[in-house]
Amino acid sequence: MADQHNTAEQQASLLAEALPFMQAYENKTVVVKYGGHAMGNPELGRAFARDIALLKQSGINPIVVHGGGPQIGRMLSSMGIESRFEGGLRVTDQRTVEIVEMVLAGSINKEIVALINAEGEWAIGLCGKDGNMVFAEKAKKTVIDPDSNIEKVLDLGFVGEPVEVDRTLLDLLARSEMIPVIAPVAPGRDGHTYNINADTFAGAIAGALSASRLLFLTDVPGVLDKSGQLIKELSVAEARALIKDGTISGGMIPKVETCIEALERGVEGVVILNGKTEHAVLLELLTEHGAGTLIVR
Repeated sequence: MADQHNTAEQQASLLAEALPFMQAYENKTVVVKYGGHAMGNPELGRAFARDIALLKQSGINPIVVHGGGPQIGRMLSSMGIESRFEGGLRVTDQRTVEIVEMVLAGSINKEIVALINAEGEWAIGLCGKDGNMVFAEKAKKTVIDPDSNIEKVLDLGFVGEPVEVDRTLLDLLARSEMIPVIAPVAPGRDGHTYNINADTFAGAIAGALSASRLLFLTDVPGVLDKSGQLIKELSVAEARALIKDGTISGGMIPKVETCIEALERGVEGVVILNGKTEHAVLLELLTEHGAGTLIVR
């Protein structure tokens, strides 16, 4: 009986802590970019779906944008198509973009929708093509050739950058109590289909909606200082200084630059957090200590 009493007290304490945060985010939009290893783990997948369902039940408007690089790689491999990368981005020819769309807007998207629906909410699967939500242009990527030290332009094929976002459909779904789950595939005005980096896509969606928060679920706890400790909060100026002095390095640089771009587009705060931590989304939004690195203007 004592154990039950303690558990009830703990639950009441947790709810009391979460309540002010629920009220602060009520009717606000939170965009969550879901990807990495968290996506391949069934237990973490169910926990993530519960988090998203609970946000909706708390009066928050969650939108999920997902990636799927490893799944695309496996599908291409099973079909005998070799993946080629330039400057860290997958070169996407006509045949590859068809498979990318099939995997992202098809199997992965519907898997996430089913998980959220199993938690008693209404999720709906979309991509940038639906309702002309997002238009893309061919990405222009330049790198420095290590041999000649000359800047060269990479041709990545049908890899795109979001250039237009129409929020009409997303506003309609928010009023209809539905949770959009969006794959980062979009049409171009040239009639082609483009594969878009999921982080960039999520930033464009969050910016167009002036989202209260954009959460990047990654495979790391957040931005770490030189001694490997988590940095809880950064301004844009501080983040840029950490890139300059080498504290932020490697794959974290484009992640942080995407955060800064999202803030410049109108997002209030962007968080990098560990998607492998169960209920990371709830810990970040509904507790005082949060769960990752918050970057603000």
